[in-house]
Amino acid sequence: MPVVDSSCPCPLCGYGRGSHFHRDRRREYLRCPVCALVYVPPAWHLDAAAEKAVYDLHENSPDDPGYRRFLSRLATPLLAQLGGRSALGLDFGCGPGPALVQMLREAGHTVSVYDPYYFPDPAVLAVDYDFITATEVVEHLAAPGVELARLWKLLHPGGVLGVMTKLVIDQQAFARWHYTSDATHICFFSQQSWRWWALKVGAELEQVAADAVLLRKPHS
Repeated sequence: MPVVDSSCPCPLCGYGRGSHFHRDRRREYLRCPVCALVYVPPAWHLDAAAEKAVYDLHENSPDDPGYRRFLSRLATPLLAQLGGRSALGLDFGCGPGPALVQMLREAGHTVSVYDPYYFPDPAVLAVDYDFITATEVVEHLAAPGVELARLWKLLHPGGVLGVMTKLVIDQQAFARWHYTSDATHICFFSQQSWRWWALKVGAELEQVAADAVLLRKPHS
């Protein structure tokens, strides 16, 4: 097993130094004392080709009713916040089958897509949006602090960032958690992590499901 570099700063807050949280047969997990993010050190990250090979195995059809029900845990409260007005949005990390995009477009919204592997259009990252979604994305990010900050800057005042990712409960539950079995999952948020990030950026935080949060950007 690689040697853990505990001097590596936390990929969310950028300055906390993680300490041992868990180790399984494949890799080490550190927990940041500042923002409570649990993360896998870079020595265990897959390269881009291996990561995409895992994503290519995913079968998330926009027409799958079960997948739509899963996404509705974020989509339904997000649509309620947007109200009846037509809004401009971005689905970040949408994957090869952007089901959430289809759901939001059916509700009357204009939605762009971005994914570094399947829809790598940098032009959509130079536009301001009323809302941005990231479903089952942040757990894959090597630098979640950088990416979340970039998305936050793209939101209009009063805009909403909606995120779905399963949350760390405690060390005991983490030790038997199926979510860690995916080698592309390298960052694990908790409620404490989201509270820390919301406070940092001045967001209004609402947990709308066990694995979904909405963060509203202040108007000023």
